[in-house]
Amino acid sequence: MAFDQGTRNRLQRLVSDCRKTLTDEFTLQLQQDYGLDPLTGEVTELSRLTHLTDRERHIAALLRETLAHYLAGEGESKTQRQMAIQRIIREQAFTVLNRLAALLMMEARGLLLPAVSQGVQSQAFELYRHVAGTALGETGEAYQTFLFSLFDEFALDLPALFDRFAPQGRLFPRETALNELLALLNDHEIEPLWALDETIGWIYQYFNSQEERKAMRKASQAPRNSRELAVRNQFFTPRYVVEFLVDNTLGRQWFNATGGTTPLRDSCQYLLVKPDEQPEAGIKLRDPRTLKLLDPACGSMHFGLYAFDLFLQIYRDAWQWEQQHGPGSLDLSTQPEAGFEPLCHTYGDEEALLRDVPRLIIEHNIYGVEIDPRAAQIASLALWLRAQRAWHEAGVPALERPDVGRGNVIAAVAPPVEKALREAFAARLDRRDAELFEKTLQMLKGLPELGVLLRAEKELPALVRQVYVGKGTDDLFAELEQETWRKAEERLRRALREFSEEASATYRSRLFAQDALQGLRMIDLCRVVFDVVVMNPPFGALSAGVKDKLGKDYPNSMNDLLAIFVERGLENLIKGGRLGAITSRACFFLTTYRKWRKQVVLGVARPAAMADLGHGVMDDAMVEAAAYVLEKQA
Repeated sequence: MAFDQGTRNRLQRLVSDCRKTLTDEFTLQLQQDYGLDPLTGEVTELSRLTHLTDRERHIAALLRETLAHYLAGEGESKTQRQMAIQRIIREQAFTVLNRLAALLMMEARGLLLPAVSQGVQSQAFELYRHVAGTALGETGEAYQTFLFSLFDEFALDLPALFDRFAPQGRLFPRETALNELLALLNDHEIEPLWALDETIGWIYQYFNSQEERKAMRKASQAPRNSRELAVRNQFFTPRYVVEFLVDNTLGRQWFNATGGTTPLRDSCQYLLVKPDEQPEAGIKLRDPRTLKLLDPACGSMHFGLYAFDLFLQIYRDAWQWEQQHGPGSLDLSTQPEAGFEPLCHTYGDEEALLRDVPRLIIEHNIYGVEIDPRAAQIASLALWLRAQRAWHEAGVPALERPDVGRGNVIAAVAPPVEKALREAFAARLDRRDAELFEKTLQMLKGLPELGVLLRAEKELPALVRQVYVGKGTDDLFAELEQETWRKAEERLRRALREFSEEASATYRSRLFAQDALQGLRMIDLCRVVFDVVVMNPPFGALSAGVKDKLGKDYPNSMNDLLAIFVERGLENLIKGGRLGAITSRACFFLTTYRKWRKQVVLGVARPAAMADLGHGVMDDAMVEAAAYVLEKQA
């Protein structure tokens, strides 16, 4: 079943209806039960909520701490409280919809017995109810407990989506609203879509309506905050564009490395090679565990899902190469710190390797950054589901599948700004670590608008020198700087985890630590060098809060976000690496982009492929698009 316009229209109606159901439900819960009013911004004192059960009172307290965390640094005005409460509703609604959609996609892939598709008549729930008996209460209450148990089970692999103790996962619809939601999700016209990898991406695309995007653009030419930046540039990339860009970046690099002998030559339908083209293979082939692909604006990870297909073949090719040329014929020199052994020393046979490949791809090969944390939820889910499908197709039973780590999808969240918590945490550190932590948080300011555009790898050495050697000192070797940062970061991570896990820790201190740890992950990613960058980046005016910083950091590209993303993507690449992007075509002929074309496109790279696509490519984006590939030369 293809995602033609009719199919997309049906899914758009479904998502719109689900959002309304959940938004109305959670608005009522906050107003009637928890004393938070999104219309007036009023917050009722917790002591006055005498009607709540102990569990509900606990949730009410956590919602207030979440609200305070969101308001930190924003002020306590009525408007700010209204917006923060509306944010709570929006995030809770999106998370519930994503969770139920994820369970339906698992059902469609045979990973889960029917649990959502038939509601309280679902096979899995009937088995659960049979075991539990009457201990769980009435059917509606028992079904909610059953769903919570599923969330907790899948939270082990997908905490970003299923963790019920995360701030965006605290609310759940009551029985009437849940039944209405299940009826919408189980519509017979929608049922076939749960088997398709793209479905979760389209759900993300349609959760924010076209009307909302239009209203944002009407109110301001430039995005006013990170949410507007994300929503205004939320355009799903068509599958054929994804394949064109990945085929001619990752596919082309592997084609060249193998001397054209890879089966990707035939399976990549958009790979631009001459019929008789036979490049000269290198003496060594890159070990695939060292190949890294980045999508710096990953959305629902559409590029990564297709790249996953190519990586499956790349690992097969690498095994065969090593069998033919012997141990040591795969190049590990680009990542010596990983301590990899040759594939034949790590795995007993090809079958053992292929059983582990889906895990290897998620943990070593595919990276993504997203300024919208809800998109990061979906991206992690999409890759996890793709790995499960690979194991299912290979006939690997669920109990024999390797555990998948958290992967490399990172949400660019704001660094914590609560002054009291920062001081309390800093008091636990020695003087220099405390100073480095404070300077690091300052460096991360603006991260929700910047994402990968933050040049942390360029700013970090100066911070390390200032703190651990002395201001103005420039004689610390790069290797020593990196080692000093690595050890300091390890101490900061350990201290943050201890800070959030202590018995006396508050919920806000846990949120503080989580955001700080996420910032450290973002710094680590900025220091990685990639082989491939593929993207559908934001375009247009720069966000007001970071306009000056971006203009200073990217003087050759400062007139448009798309130009900055291309320049930054090339910075992230190794020499000979390839960047694939779909953007407005205007950057290739307007005079305002002349400096960018000369200094970046032709100065740092060379064009390797171009497709002029015209209008109507990215859903409702009113832009003439081009898809192109650049190869880094310097």
